[in-house]
Amino acid sequence: MTYYEEDCRGEVVPELGVRIGGDDVNGDYVKLREGQGDCEDGEGFGDTVESSCTRKRGSLWYWVRLVLMLACLGLLAAICLKWVGPFFMDKEIIPIINWETATFSTPVLAVLVFASVAIFPTLLLPSSPSMWVAGMTFGYGFGFLLIISAASVGISLPYFIGSLFYHKIQGWLEKYPKKASVLRLAGEGDWFHQFRAVTLIRVSPFPYIIYNYCAVASNVKYGPYLLGSLVGMVPEIFVTIYTGILIRTLADASHEHRGLSAPQIIVTVVGFCAAAATTIFFTAYAKRKLTELQKEDELLLH
Repeated sequence: MTYYEEDCRGEVVPELGVRIGGDDVNGDYVKLREGQGDCEDGEGFGDTVESSCTRKRGSLWYWVRLVLMLACLGLLAAICLKWVGPFFMDKEIIPIINWETATFSTPVLAVLVFASVAIFPTLLLPSSPSMWVAGMTFGYGFGFLLIISAASVGISLPYFIGSLFYHKIQGWLEKYPKKASVLRLAGEGDWFHQFRAVTLIRVSPFPYIIYNYCAVASNVKYGPYLLGSLVGMVPEIFVTIYTGILIRTLADASHEHRGLSAPQIIVTVVGFCAAAATTIFFTAYAKRKLTELQKEDELLLH
């Protein structure tokens, strides 16, 4: 009988060796050792508790970072409202608004906003400034309808133009397989799967203008592409409209040489933080869901 010291519990555990066979010196032995299973079970339990504590600490640290980031954004917004905003408004924004209102009537301005939002994505130009103008001039109601109708044209034109260069776009995607794997998710599965994938891609930080042309190479159908794109753009549209309304409010206050009241400052800062938090939330959610879809597709392939 041999004694071994167990590392995990600091105990001496007996090991019994039973010899099987005759007088042969090289007879076979069977070792009977106690306590090993219990020790391994204890180790497994400890690992489980440790991983659970690690997850809790990670979740707590995530919320701490989120609160600190929102606090920093609120402080930055307050500084901009107090010092940077008035100077920028007087030098840049107010002259542009005055020129706009003196040059264009409201119907003409609506046509210009519609045309820019519809055409700029095809020309690889950003359309966010036009959305700001829609928010400043038309507000949430008509401004949203104007932008969403123009955006349907703006995402359709690159789709059909890209179909003319289908093979060239396919070759470009093959050079970047890792990034292209995200786009190819939209071309797989049934109608609803494609709609969901396109919506997540639109909400995610993937370049909006590039996807307009690359979508057709992922074999996504036009129906789920159009509807998923419009649904995915809704958070961005409301944020840009809110930005336009905020710019107009600050410009009016600066033009009349009066500061914002305390309630107005609070509402403005809270609205800015809410808009930023909404954008961050939807972006993080979309990235997580796209990662899950990629893992599901990899499991199906294997």
